[in-house]
Amino acid sequence: MSLQTPTPATTTGLPRLITGGLLRYGLILALIAVFAAFSAATPTFLTLANLQSILVNNFTLLVIVSIAMTFAVASGGIDLSVGTAMDFASFAFVSLVLAGQPVAIAAIAGLAAGAFVGAFNAFLISGIGVSPFLATLGTLFIGRSVQQLLTNGGNPVYLPPNGVPEAFRFLGHGAIGGFPTPLAIAIVVIAAAAVVFARTRFGRVILSIGIQPGVVRYSGIAAPAHVAVTFILVGLIAAIAGLILTATVTTYIPSSGNAFLLNAIGATFIGTTLSPLGRPNVAGTVLGALLLGIVANGLLLTDLNFYWQQVGTGTLIFAVLALSFINRKAAGSV
Repeated sequence: MSLQTPTPATTTGLPRLITGGLLRYGLILALIAVFAAFSAATPTFLTLANLQSILVNNFTLLVIVSIAMTFAVASGGIDLSVGTAMDFASFAFVSLVLAGQPVAIAAIAGLAAGAFVGAFNAFLISGIGVSPFLATLGTLFIGRSVQQLLTNGGNPVYLPPNGVPEAFRFLGHGAIGGFPTPLAIAIVVIAAAAVVFARTRFGRVILSIGIQPGVVRYSGIAAPAHVAVTFILVGLIAAIAGLILTATVTTYIPSSGNAFLLNAIGATFIGTTLSPLGRPNVAGTVLGALLLGIVANGLLLTDLNFYWQQVGTGTLIFAVLALSFINRKAAGSV
């Protein structure tokens, strides 16, 4: 049985022009508006150094974690433990480098640690039947406690300045083809995710599970196995962000990955506004992460109080999602 996704109802005349035009592309309009506003408000915003800072410091790690979240949400769930996967990868990476292991071996161990977090979630969700929200929430709490135990109460693990291998430094501060290494890795992750969703059967099945789980179940496809692989993949992608974060600051800080959780969720759901059905998609997630990165950078340049920065970011997320809801409701798909 072939898998087909439902098509939204269409409208005609002026309503169709509105819902198919301005409202549907509200994310792009918001991105342009925010960029223009900060360009006018802060003279240093448009400098080359600041634009590079947005891409490397505000966008790169967030977009990688958001791509991981996109896979989880596309399957009809969510992963609250992406920060835990980042942290476990970071701890394994730093610990092995400190022990004198080659950077490549330490990086592989870090990726395996992140995948282990994903496999634990997969066991809970596909093996036992726990909902993704509760399973990953439990993993988040367990992971936080494990990190406290491993670090004697949450003490950071530092690499000595004179003991940082060149390959380790390259991962955080090197360049590939003129692109900073972290950004180059993020581009590869984005491209790979786009290919998975657009060109592979696995990607189509995951999207179908998120939209029509009943159809997938009755078509004979092993939905639990696909969901299990998805959450392992989520942990693996989040681990990539953990390695980059560690190589950038040359330090493992317990639970630091959780700082990316809410923004990753925000970027993913903001990205759904590009889809007529409100479904997760790679292009939308990338634009959502870029929007949040620009906002974070711009508000910081305005010297606004940190808590007001959070209010501004939350208001923006609400506005974009509300615009999307109005769009789908007017189009008859809500």
